[in-house]
Formats: sequence, structure tokens, C-alpha cells
Amino acid sequence: MAPAARGAERAARTVQRAWWRYLARRLFRLLTRAVRAAECCVTHEIVKRVSPLEAELIKDPSMQYKVRFRFAGHEFPPFIVFKIFRHTEGRGSKYISGKRIISPSSEAAVDTCKLMGCRRYYEKMIQDELQYQKHKITDEIDVATVKDYMQYVSNLDETPAHFGGRENYWRKLSLENFPRTMIMYDIVEYAQSGSLSDRLKKELKLLLLRPQNEEVLYEQLMSVSQVRLPSPCSTSASASSIRSYWTTSLAKTSGRRSSQARQKIAKMKKVYMLEKKREEQILCDTNRRYLTEHQETPTSPSEDLKDQTVLLDEEWEHEAATLYAWSQALSLEDIGLSSSTATI
Repeated sequence: MAPAARGAERAARTVQRAWWRYLARRLFRLLTRAVRAAECCVTHEIVKRVSPLEAELIKDPSMQYKVRFRFAGHEFPPFIVFKIFRHTEGRGSKYISGKRIISPSSEAAVDTCKLMGCRRYYEKMIQDELQYQKHKITDEIDVATVKDYMQYVSNLDETPAHFGGRENYWRKLSLENFPRTMIMYDIVEYAQSGSLSDRLKKELKLLLLRPQNEEVLYEQLMSVSQVRLPSPCSTSASASSIRSYWTTSLAKTSGRRSSQARQKIAKMKKVYMLEKKREEQILCDTNRRYLTEHQETPTSPSEDLKDQTVLLDEEWEHEAATLYAWSQALSLEDIGLSSSTATI
């Protein structure tokens, strides 16, 4: 390779590396703005999408909770995680755990083994031993220094609840956990797909500024967390396109199935009339048999009127049930709604 070509290739690689560094630095700044806005402005909305019950707990002012957002991952771009912290104000907190309450040398351990069964009880013991071999500090009696205590608290948070832990670990946030009406969603989508949306391009100049004072920082937070509704023109355009699609599809199906629908309706009417005549004949035979059986017993005119009213009511109820069953077998295209909708 010629020296000139080698120098041009080296220069192109230098420009390419500088461009990639610029894009990575820009993306990291945008993600930083998103994390800061999530922690300051839209914490409740994000946690509500992940766990509605925990969101209601955080909303209670007496609980003194704080949600922290951080970056995690072994590759760039990082993903966003969150964790819930509780401020106890020096009073501490008590977690009810069978692992801490039931000691191995007590009668409660024997009763627990009987209730759980030997197999499940031994599985818990094996899991505790494996956890101890991995972390070395899994109980209060293992704590000797401040460093041990911090490690013990961290292990307690990351241990599942059915193993005696708090199950309060750093949880990963996906794209679905961010509100779509905010630019925060566009920033996370840009980190995953690498494409800039139109509304993110409009706010890119403001978001990439270095916050020299509190006013710029406040404007950036409001820009990321502001709810932006879709424009009415796009909504009307999408609605008109959906309406035109359904109109054309209904027009195609109605023209093709009109003859089949008419034949089906005529056949169902014929079957219905035959069924109606047969039921009327059965009803007449039943009434005649009833009159012949009770003609010897004298009845008053009021009782005769009452019996006739009962028969008429039963006949009408039977007729209504038959008509309802027949109407349930019809579809929209059979009764002509599809063709009328297409003309509209």
C-alpha cells in the first residue's frame, strides 16, 4: 500500500473514532438528563408502571421513602436501574423473617420441619449453607466491623424473600416503563435503537448544554419530564386512514357475500316458519288434551279467563324465546349491516 493511501486510511480511522466518541458522549449526556428527571420529577409514574402496590406505598408521606436511579451494565450504552430506600431517621426497622426468628435449637424448628416436610426443610438448609459459602456474611452473628455490616445489609437486600431476605435489589427498567408522552421515552429509545425522534431533535440543543446555573438545569428537567400530547392533525389523519381502510374492506366483503347472505337468510326464514308451524300444532294439541281432561270439572268464568291468560302468556314467552334463539344465529352481514356500513 502506498504511503499516501496509508495516511488517508489512518486519518479516516481517526475521524471515525472521534465521531463515535462524540456520539457516545452525547448519548451519555442525554441519559444523564433522563435519570435526573426520573429521580426528581416522574418517580411515581415510573414506579407505578413497574409495581402499582409499591407506588401507592411510596405515595404515603409517612413512610419516608426515596427512589434512586443509577446506570448499570457491562457494555455501552448502559441501562437504567432503580432501588427503593427507606429513611428510618435512626430508629431502624424490623423485618419479620422465619430464618431470623426460628433458631435451629428451638422447638419451633422441629415443628416447622413437621409442617413443611423433611424434603423442603432440608432444601432450605442447603440453600442457607450455599449462601454462606458464597458471601461469608449472611447473619448478624457474622458481623464484626462496619464493612461486614454494609456487606450484610447488601446481601439481605438482594436475597429473595422466601430465603429470608428483603428482596429489595436494583431492578432494571425497560422502555415500556417510561411514559410515551415524555422526551425521556425518546432518549431511552435512542439508546436502544440509535435513531433520533423528531421531538428529541427539537430539544437536542437545550439538553446538550452544560448546566451553568440552576435555571438551565430546571429548563432541562422540565423539557425531559414535560407531557407532550400528539398533534391534532396527526390524530385526525390516523383516524381518517383507519376509517378509509374499514370502508374499503367492508365494501369488498359486502359485494362478494351479498348473494350468499340472501340465500342464507331465505333458508333460515323457511326453517323458522316450519319450526313455528310445528310448535303451533303441538301447542294446539296440548290445549285440546288439557280441555278434554278437565271438561267434566265445572269452573267459574273468572277461572277460565285466568287459565286462558296463563296459556297466552306461556305462548308469548315461548314465541319470544324462539325468536331470540333465531336472532342469535344471524350475523352482521346476514341482516345487511355490512353493506349499509360500506355505503356510509
